[in-house]
Amino acid sequence: MTRAIRCRVNGRAVAGEAEPRTSLADFLREGLDLTGTHVGCEHGVCGACTVLLDGEPIRSCLMLAVQVDGRELTTIEGLAPAEGLHPLQAAFQDKHGLQCGFCTPGIILTAYAYLQEHPAPSRTEIREMLAGSLCRCTGYHFIVDAIEAAALELKGDPTP
Repeated sequence: MTRAIRCRVNGRAVAGEAEPRTSLADFLREGLDLTGTHVGCEHGVCGACTVLLDGEPIRSCLMLAVQVDGRELTTIEGLAPAEGLHPLQAAFQDKHGLQCGFCTPGIILTAYAYLQEHPAPSRTEIREMLAGSLCRCTGYHFIVDAIEAAALELKGDPTP
């Protein structure tokens, strides 16, 4: 038995169906073909599945799809403007914050939400914010550089 789900995803109305025990991550990936949301640990530890629910970062592997009925979601596919990249995405590209890219969508969405409330974080604060996101490739140095550069860009001061 499936249940109807109506929500807004990346600014557009979406209607779908899912089994009551389907995770939000699986609904996004398999039901809506939004494969930028990655599933890593499936225990909410690694952060790869992070999406924004009503503007707040959540682990989509821990939430059921039926719980988002009537709510607003943003995935990595919805962050960029119609043309080009969001400043965070551009900074990850410019500062080599991308390695294998598996964790990147979750980190970018987590950083996006963080920068909304903390527009001028220190490098230490950025590292603390990243504590819930696991990257096995970079050692976080380039990721911190990218988030710092994006914060400056978003403030209108692109000098790193």
